[in-house]
Parts: sequence; C-alpha cells; structure tokens
Amino acid sequence: MNAELPPVAPDVVAAAVESLTARLRKKLDAAIESYAALPVTTADGVLRIRCGEDAEVALSPGPSGVVADAGQAVCSCLLAPRCLHRAAVLGACPVADADAVAEPAPTAAADTDGGGTPGSTGAAEPGGAAAPAEPAAPTGPTPAQVAAASGLWAAAAAVLAAGVPAAGAVPQAELLRAAHTARLAGLHRAEAAALRVVRGLRGARARYDGHRLADLVASVGELLLTTGLLAAADPDPALVGTARRSYRPGGGLRVYGVCREPVIAATGYGGVVTHLVSDDGRWFSVADVKPGGPARARGAATAPVALGSGTLDHAQLSRGGLLISGATLSPDGRLGSGKGVRATPVAGLSWTSGPLAALFARPPAEAVAARLAGPAGSDPERAEQSARELIGCDVVLVGAAGDQLLARALTPGRPDDDGLLIRLTPANGHPDLAHTANFRRLASRPGLRLRVLGRLDPDRAATLRPLAVGPVPDTEATLRLPAEWQGHADLGYDRIQGAHFPPPEVLPPAGGLDAVPPDPLAQAPLWRLRRLVEVAVSGGRRAVAEPARDGDLGGGGAALRRSGFRAAADLSAALTAEADRRTRDVFGRTGEADPDRYARAWLAAAVYLAGTERALVQATWEQREVGA
Repeated sequence: MNAELPPVAPDVVAAAVESLTARLRKKLDAAIESYAALPVTTADGVLRIRCGEDAEVALSPGPSGVVADAGQAVCSCLLAPRCLHRAAVLGACPVADADAVAEPAPTAAADTDGGGTPGSTGAAEPGGAAAPAEPAAPTGPTPAQVAAASGLWAAAAAVLAAGVPAAGAVPQAELLRAAHTARLAGLHRAEAAALRVVRGLRGARARYDGHRLADLVASVGELLLTTGLLAAADPDPALVGTARRSYRPGGGLRVYGVCREPVIAATGYGGVVTHLVSDDGRWFSVADVKPGGPARARGAATAPVALGSGTLDHAQLSRGGLLISGATLSPDGRLGSGKGVRATPVAGLSWTSGPLAALFARPPAEAVAARLAGPAGSDPERAEQSARELIGCDVVLVGAAGDQLLARALTPGRPDDDGLLIRLTPANGHPDLAHTANFRRLASRPGLRLRVLGRLDPDRAATLRPLAVGPVPDTEATLRLPAEWQGHADLGYDRIQGAHFPPPEVLPPAGGLDAVPPDPLAQAPLWRLRRLVEVAVSGGRRAVAEPARDGDLGGGGAALRRSGFRAAADLSAALTAEADRRTRDVFGRTGEADPDRYARAWLAAAVYLAGTERALVQATWEQREVGA
C-alpha cells in the first residue's frame, strides 16, 4: 500500500480484479508490489502514476477524497479498463471505509461528522465498525441478509484456509466483493469486519511495522463469528450494526479538555482526537481525522477545532473548556459540528479537581473490572467501546523491560512497593510521534511519581497505554511541567525534557522489584492453543496439518490437559484433525478439503481462547488488590 494514494471503495477494487484474465491475475501480486513504490504526481486534484512508457494511471478522487466510482480510475494503455496497470494501482491504494464512500442522508436530527471523515473517538484505526444505534426489536435477518452473510462466510473461510502467504490480491478481491454485497444487504458490522481483515492481510504480506498478527486473528474471528450467526438467522440486531453514526440533540453542555490523542490509521487517514469530560463525569470527544497519514496527525495537533466559532485549536482545547449550546452527540460521545452548534471557550479544569480527580481516586482493579465487563447484553461493539474508555491512576516507576515501563500503583495507606504492578506501553510507536522518546526519558527516572491517563490493553497482563501524564499532588518526586501545559503532557505531542524532572536526589529509591516478573498471560499453558490459532491464520490450513502429521504438536494437548485446560486440549485436537481431513472419491483420489468445517473448528478455538485470555487479563489486575 502506498500512503500517497487515495482510499478506494471496496467494490471498485473488486471489479477491477474480476475484469482481469486468468493470466493477468497471476501477475497481479507482483505488479501491486512494484507499483506501490512508484512516485505519485498530483495536478489539479488528479493523481498520476507512470506504470511504463505507454501506461499512466490517473486517479480522480471525489470531494470526500475517495475513489468511489470506476470512472475515477483511468489508464492510458490499450487494454484499459481491463488492464493490469489499473487493477494493480487500485490494489496498492488503501481500502476506504463504508462511511467515507456513502453520502450522508440529510435529516433534521442528524449531524454530519465533525471531522468530515470516517474517524473514530480515539481508536488506532478510524475504519472500525460504526457505533451502534438504539437496539430494535429482534426480528431476525432477512433472506437477502442471510444469503449475503453466507457468501461473506465462504469468502472468509477460503482466506483462512489459504493463510496470509496465499491470500493475495485475488482472494482479497473476492472478500471485498462479498463485503460490498453485505453492505448492500445492510450488514454493516460484517462489512466493517471484512475490511479490517483485508487491511490486516495487506499489512501482514507487506510486513508493515505496525502490523500485529493478534489484531488480524481477532478480525478474522469477529468476521467469521458475525457472518456465521447471521447465516444461521440469529435475530440479535447487534449482528447487523448501523451504517453511520447518527447525531442527536444534546442540549447545553460544559466540557473540559483532558488530553489529545494522535491517530495514524492503516487506511491512510491521520489526525487528532481531543478527549473531553463534563461536570457529571461523562466523556466526549472532538475528532479531526482526514486523509494524510502521519503528516496529517502531526499538523492536526494545533489545527482549529471545527466546533462553534472555531477560535480554539486542539492544543488549547485539551487544556481549556467549552460551553456548548445546541450540541449534537453521536452514541459514542463524539461532538458534532452542525450549523446550530454554538461554543464559547471557558477556563479548563486541572487533573486534581472535579470529575478527573475522582477518576484518579478510583482503584485500578475496580476501573478495569468495569471496562472489561462492558455493558449488559451481547453487543460486542459496545463492549469494545467500554474497554477503550480511559483509565487514570497514580503510579511510581520502578524500571524498564524492553519497550515497557514497569510501575506500581500508589494506594493510600499502603507501601509503594506493595502496589499493583502495571506495565506501561507506548500508545503508538510511530517515529513521527513523541510516545517512544518520552518513554525513554521516563525510563531513566526510577522512583518518579506519575499521574497516568491511558487506555487498557485488554490482550496483555495488567497493561496500560498512556495518552498523557501529569504530576502527582503533594510530592516533590514528580514532574515539573511548564505552566502553559496546564498540569499534563500529551505523550503523543508534548516532548518531556530533562528540565521537567525533579533533581535526582529528590527521587527515592524504587524498591520491591529485584527482577522483571514473568507475564502471567504469556506463561499460561494457553500459549499452545494461541500458537495453533495464529499459525492457522499466518500459514493457512497446511501449516496446521503438516506439523500434526509429524507429531510436532502431539504434546500440546497432553500439556493442556495436565494444566487443567481440557476444553483447550479438545479444541486443539479438533482443529488439527480437521486441518488434516481429506475426502476420497470412489477411485481413491483425494478430494478438495471442506473450508466450512475447518473454519468452524478454528472459530470454536478462537472464541474459547479470547474468552479465557480476557478472564486471565482481568485476574492480573485483581491479584495484588485482593492480597494474593
């Protein structure tokens, strides 16, 4: 993928690949890799890529910055539009989100997206599933939706059986075509999950620095689970999802800035999200996320806020406040910028007063339990939104381990070395942001007291990803930030310097940690099942079947049973057996493997693994709090 290229609608990419002959499809993956490195020239809003002496592809994005129509991608060669050049350039472009392609329907109560983009309220990827609306009475999916879900399940099962190495442009195009069909049928959550799978496959094949196999595994699992339930006519309305965020009147609001979070997405979008809190402790956000990548994320840090008169920029809003009349709100707390919205700047709140002080006074174990439990019901989107809400705590730094900072939670009435051990990890490791540099400076000051505001990492043991830090009240062994920073540093933008630390003699020795403790989640025997589930995605069906034939995984089931994970052992055995299953016809010839049964076996193992690991993560937060 080339970040200079505009996002392209999924159906445009799928149609371009389907128009190729079988001979050209075999060359498509190599062509995409080659054309992704070509320079892009821009003139009068048209992007041009020279693909050879007689071939030039011109892309003309629409007002939203997305190539949403086949006529907006033109090649000058004689075979156009059914040519390799056009299909390869479109395959090198980021995949656009459904919200970016669809035009908003004007309604009296709805408000357009404040950032003019399919952004998110703080998520690392703005192309996530849209926030759910109010649940409707369960009526079950229509026959068209069941058929679309079945087609998307089949495409996802084929990708799972192939694995990352074989899931090139052609299988991805089939998945994009099925996702477009799901969108036409109104299956918005399934479509969003399919787009995340395609982006994950591209990141894995291109070996992007930000790619995580665990994220791809989670996306494949969500896609298969959602489409499998829909194909079985499950009546849960949460499985369908919603097309866009609907903004509703919010009346008058007084909100205070908390921090800024940079956003760099795999879809080519970049920007900033400013988190806000009201007097009654409700969380809100203002987003400015548009095409542009890392450069856009850096520049948006001081861009004007598109809310009301626009007299504040995001840096000022994160340390100030707004008095809003006629506010419009999305279900996930995003503030809209409709014509009737009026906003007046007011003084901000410090982290030591009002609702933020109460946030830091809450024990971490209690806050994490509320985040991981999520709201009542079976809606995984709302549960995920709950898990991403910010958490605050006071800590003392005790050391570093790799890219992590080790800290202990400060609890009134308890010694510093007896607090809950928390791992702090950079929220974004991109070199254009300040997270990593700030972590290096903090790691050199063991014994430093910090007030940390961050997001829970639900996949790692007792881990927070800090977005901002501030000084702990009533102690000298803490940060000494400039007055203009208003008592906190946004780790993605503000760079902590040596002058911001107390003198070394002020810092007390950080005790209570002789060696880096083991990660309870990584040490659990479940790593055997996790390895099998991840190998199935990264290597495909054959990667699971061949080691099982040689006995390489033969001891895994026995080790899981000895540790008490009998269900994990049974699921592991079922997955390896299904991966190696082959049918034979009456002549003894080996038939095609059944991807449907294999996908169901993998999904059962993945769902069990996700639920069990989530319970283990919650236990790591509770361990010290209960005196274990």
